[in-house]
Amino acid sequence: MFWPKLPNKQVKEKVFSALSRNLNYREEKILGLPATYLDQEQFYFDAPFLKDAAFLSVLIHNPNHIGCHTYQKGESYFSGTQELEIDLMRICAEEIFGATAGGYDGYVAPGGTEANIQAQWVYRNYFQKEKNAKPHEIALIFSEDVHYSAYKGCNLLGIKAITVSVTENRAWNLQDLEKKLTAAQQAGIKYLIIHLSMGTTMFGSVDTSAPVLEIVRKHNMDYFVHVDAAFGGFIYPFTANSTDLSFKNPEISSITIDGHKMLQAPYGTGIFLCRKGMIEYAQTAEASYVQGTDFTLCGSRSGANAIAVWMILMTHGSDGWKYLMQKLIDRTDHICETLDELGIDYFRHPAMNIVTLKASQVPANIAAKYHLVADNFQHPKWWKIVTMMHVEKNIIDEFLMDLHQSRLK
Repeated sequence: MFWPKLPNKQVKEKVFSALSRNLNYREEKILGLPATYLDQEQFYFDAPFLKDAAFLSVLIHNPNHIGCHTYQKGESYFSGTQELEIDLMRICAEEIFGATAGGYDGYVAPGGTEANIQAQWVYRNYFQKEKNAKPHEIALIFSEDVHYSAYKGCNLLGIKAITVSVTENRAWNLQDLEKKLTAAQQAGIKYLIIHLSMGTTMFGSVDTSAPVLEIVRKHNMDYFVHVDAAFGGFIYPFTANSTDLSFKNPEISSITIDGHKMLQAPYGTGIFLCRKGMIEYAQTAEASYVQGTDFTLCGSRSGANAIAVWMILMTHGSDGWKYLMQKLIDRTDHICETLDELGIDYFRHPAMNIVTLKASQVPANIAAKYHLVADNFQHPKWWKIVTMMHVEKNIIDEFLMDLHQSRLK
């Protein structure tokens, strides 16, 4: 896992060079495109700071990255900034998740929710086209800790949702998995999309593929495996000793990552990655007026957002990013060490920066003061802490002191 850290000057030069290779609405004779630069009453080209503001300059020029540029060339009008998105996909797929060179497709989606649904859409279409499957014969299976996008996708695509309970350590309950698969087959389910999580929303737990797939294979069902790494994708590979939730594992066919969480990128920077040979099952051939057609749920999408993620990764480099993520782990370790001393029950994966505390042991006024997130705000059983970049040690210590004082009363 390595990509170089570039000086800020070089990052900006590369972005401005890419932008210069795009079509320019301001300077060229463009009659056919139903788009333009951003409104000049609010966003204007002549602001003096723009010569040093690469991302804002791209934002104002408003490139559209519709399509999937790792698969084939998209709109030639924005080829310069598309090249940086292609490099971003390389970093994420090859450097972080171990894909073979060029053995993947991907794009920057509006968020992890779309990226998860994109995976379901691809696999549903594959089963329908290649196996003549009916929607009611296809199911998405996941643990009860799954992100809600799993349910949303099933609702949109007309496939069945199968929820498997978890054990006390938030792992899939394998006995329940066996039971649910048997019932699914009896109900006519023949095809599975297995949704595994690298950092669940509430607990930060990380699934392990091997025990789940061992049971799935016993049922002789066709399946694909998708990894939802929307939260964990930019931290877990840098802080864990190893993972089977990567493209090095031949069972894994697609991965979701989210730039707007750990990476501190703008909202609208989810990432969908899949192995070569799969994205075409989501191709919309009817988009014939788009150069290269379209493969995404969203269609038109911001080229500026892709540039933002590329800039962040290149500014830190892989070594710098690993250092930042380890710093968050160290702060999270400090929280857990103090909770142990206080005798407060919690769940935490040691390579993740989420700590989930039993609600019965955290006074409501403290949860409110520090804006902890509940599993259910009407009837909370758990309160969640997420050690993000803004969570400095002094805030952590103040919270722990308040918690300590509450235990003395």
